[in-house]
This record gives sequence, C-alpha cells and structure tokens, in this order.
Amino acid sequence: MASQKEEIVFAPLGGLGEIGMNAALYGFGTAKKRKWILVDCGVAFAHSDMPGVDLILPDLSFIEKNRADLLGLVVTHAHEDHVGAIAALWPRLGCPVYATRFAAGLLATRRLAEPGAPKVPIHEVAQGGRLNLGPFEIEFVPMSHSIPESNLLAIRTKAGTVVHSGDWKLDPTPGLGKPTDAARLQQIGDEGVRALICDSTNILREGESPSEAQVAEVLREKILAARGRVLVTTFASNVARLRAVCLAAEAAGRRVVLAGRAMERSLAVARECGYLEDVPELLSLESFSRLPANKIVVLATGSQGESRAAMSRIVRGEHPIKLSPNDLVIFSSRTIPGNEREVNAIVNGLILQGVDVLNDRDALIHCSGHPRRGEVAQLYKWLRPQVAVPAHGEALHLRVHAEFARQAGVEHVLVAHNGDMVALGPDTPTHLDQIAHGRLYHDGELILSEKDECFRERHRLAAAGIVSIAFALTAKGDVAGVPDVTMFGLPRKTRDNRPMDEVVDRALFETLDSLPRARKRDADAACAAIERAVRAAVAGVWGKKPHVHVLAIEV
Repeated sequence: MASQKEEIVFAPLGGLGEIGMNAALYGFGTAKKRKWILVDCGVAFAHSDMPGVDLILPDLSFIEKNRADLLGLVVTHAHEDHVGAIAALWPRLGCPVYATRFAAGLLATRRLAEPGAPKVPIHEVAQGGRLNLGPFEIEFVPMSHSIPESNLLAIRTKAGTVVHSGDWKLDPTPGLGKPTDAARLQQIGDEGVRALICDSTNILREGESPSEAQVAEVLREKILAARGRVLVTTFASNVARLRAVCLAAEAAGRRVVLAGRAMERSLAVARECGYLEDVPELLSLESFSRLPANKIVVLATGSQGESRAAMSRIVRGEHPIKLSPNDLVIFSSRTIPGNEREVNAIVNGLILQGVDVLNDRDALIHCSGHPRRGEVAQLYKWLRPQVAVPAHGEALHLRVHAEFARQAGVEHVLVAHNGDMVALGPDTPTHLDQIAHGRLYHDGELILSEKDECFRERHRLAAAGIVSIAFALTAKGDVAGVPDVTMFGLPRKTRDNRPMDEVVDRALFETLDSLPRARKRDADAACAAIERAVRAAVAGVWGKKPHVHVLAIEV
C-alpha cells in the first residue's frame, strides 16, 4: 500500500551516472498526491558515433504525464548542460521558469532566440533571493563557478531542507560575480539539513581547485610576453576568463577582437548585467587586418574542436582570422572527454602552420569550476547533512563520492542513477520506484527517442553501405528495360580486382534468370530473392553484408 505520509522525494532524469544533461525532479506530498519542481533541463553533446544527432536531451515523459502538478522549472545557472534543453522541451511542460538575470538573459539571446523557439515565461530571481512554489520554499545561495550567477538551492519543505548544490567551487577570488557565500552556507547548516545532493565532478582529485585570479595572472604574463598575435580560446560562457583576457590585453597595449557569436552573446548579457564596466569595448572581425600583430588579441570560440566554431575554421583557412608562424594560441580550457580527437586535430594543424600553442599542461591557464575533495569536505562540514546523494558524475564519481560522504560522517548515503526515485525524508531514506527516463536525440528539426529505428539503421549503413536496385516487371513476369543499380559506401573493387558492380550485376541477373515465371510475377517474392542473393554475393567477396534495397515496378 502506498504511503499516506507526506515526504520529499528526489528523482533525477539526467546528470546521475553521466556528466551533462542535468535534470532533477523534487516532489513533496503523499505517494498519490505530489507537487513537483524541476531543477535544470540541460543537454549532453553528441559524439561522432551518433551520426546525424546534434544534441542529447533528457526524456521528461514522467513529468509530462504529471505536468498539472509541476509548479516550475528552477535554473541553477546558465551552462548548456543545465539549460540547453529548455527551448526544445518546455512546450511539453508549460510551466513557469525561474532564473537569475544572467541566466535569463543568456537563455533569451541564445536558445530562445532561435527560429521557432517558444515564448517561455521566465521570472527573474536574485542571488540570495527566495521563491515560494506550493510546498517548496527555494533559496538561491551564491556559489563560485565558471559562469556568473551560479546558485546552490536550499529547498525547504515540512519534511526538512534539501540542498541541491548545482555546480560550484570555493573560490574567494572568482574574478567576476559573487564568491561562494560561506557564511550563509554555515547558517543553513546550523538550521539543519536533511539531505545534500552534491556535485561529484572532481571528487577523484585531492586538494582544492585553483582560483580564477591565479589563472588571470598567468594569462596576463603570457600576453605581456608575447611578440606576435595572441589568440585565446576558451568556453564562451566563462565571462570571468574573457574579462581577464581583455584586461591583460589592455595592460599589454593590445586591442581585443571577438571571433564567435557565442562569446558575443555572453559578453553582451554580462555587460547588461553590469559585470564588464571596467572592460573597453571590443572590436569586430573587420578590425583584425588593420591592426599590427603585436597590438592584437583574438578571443575565439571552438576550444572543444567544434567544426563550425571559429578555431576549426581558422585552422582550415576558412575564417577572416589568419595566423602566422610564431603567433601564440592559448587554449584556456580543458578538453571535455570525447572531444580529444577534434581538439588534437586543431592543435596539430596550428603547429604545422608554425604557430605556438599553449594549453593547461604547460601553465596554469585554466582552472575547473568544480570542487575537489578538499572543497567538498568543507561543504559537508558547513551543512552537516543527515543524507547524502552524490550527483553530477559518472558511475565511478558517484561511488567514490558515496564513500567520501560516509567517511565524512553522513548517516545515510544513497547512490542513485537516472530514473531512481529516492525518498529523502522525513523517515529513513530509501529507494522507491523506477520512473520513466532515458534520452531523446535532437536530429535536425525533430526530437526522437533514442530507440528510434533510424539510428540503428544509420549505424548499419555506416558500417556496410547500401545497394539500391530498381527494375520493371511486366504482367507476364518479364524484365522490362535495364535494371538501375546504385551503390553507396561499398568498395569499388574486390580482392582479386574485380569491379564490385560486376559482382552485384551477376547476382542480380542470375537470380532473375533462375526465378520461375510465376515467382517473377510476384514482385515482392522477386525482390526478396534478389535482396538475399546480392547480399550473399557481396559478403562472399567483401566479408560484410550491405543493406540491400530492391524495388520492382510493375508495368
């Protein structure tokens, strides 16, 4: 029998067991009568083994069915893995969205400015502010991160306070925006914290993450020492880093040229929010060719090797920015796992052109926005939660974080993954049901289930190609005209140097000649026989079975 006691539950739909695609549900009430809030709704980025897929989105079907009880979507911060799916999936929810000014501005100028984007009602909440949604009181606590206005959420209910950390670090000198509000976190801990759902990204690393101020100083040194052009590529949303580069360029007597719309949007929103009052106006691409090499710094998108971003186009020679030998390119970023091949291709292309390349292995020109073990330990000391649920990490991160929490003295530690519904309080925390979850693929203009047959078909086509055959049959079962044969993705020659199309033609005509007239009058039967024969013939000389499509037209 379902419990009739009011309780608070946590149900992640993304971000647990993976890094990215963050989406977390919190519910309060009895088992049959819960109200919900959704915290974040982000994307993951497709890899090269997902042909045609642009972005990966969380499957929200569970809360779609319960949308009448969904009180709002609360945004912790504006990174794409936390907000990138809102424009695509909000029409399925129809709820108010709550975010700080910077997050709201970046949403409005990026995803919600795309053609056909929905008109999403976004309500601004100040850092340090509070929001009441039904049984939930939500406090936005400032946290340092690699984007302005990142927030921890203190979610208060009659069953206790649950803290959702969001993305954070303990950086007393973040370079821009508010640092982590240590005093407020200690006060929340003194009030009593039922559960902490906490970032696990850097739980494998000891110590504390370096500060943005340290990175800014090293960038300043490198730019002051440079003789030729300097190009810095970093995450477009890291406004503190962009600001640091601009101030370093000013100190070196250089002007900054922007290359990339994503950076333009981030900086425009940051300026509107008052974060760049000490930064001179930046120059457009048209200014690049007019400035001497020693008077220019370029800020460029594409630090992750994105094919359409500025860095890839610069290396391919398809961009107005042209680099010369002994110019300096600084990768002020880390390579996200899965992007290594694309980033290495850019680095190698630059080196072949004689350009000097500096990355985070060479100097402290990047720091993470996530906490290492020392910082996580400090958060646990401040909050002293009764329950810990590791989040924002792959399976290894979650397991290591769980053991870390136990060693920190947390009484109840639960490891959850996407689709797990966990009761956090007021009673002993426990796993409840599995709820609908999964991935959706943004494929062109469509949003499709990861189980859609088209994705399996693309993998098969990519591995073995396709043979397409069309021919005409008369009512008597005779072939009219010459069959049309087209091959895609097959080798053109066999091992003994025979043309592959001869192998296909021979299998086709031998099958047609051997079929009894009665079977040839049955177009479906004729097509099936040809399909089997051509696939077997190609497999015999190639060792792979292509997809064979046969069309018979009756004339």
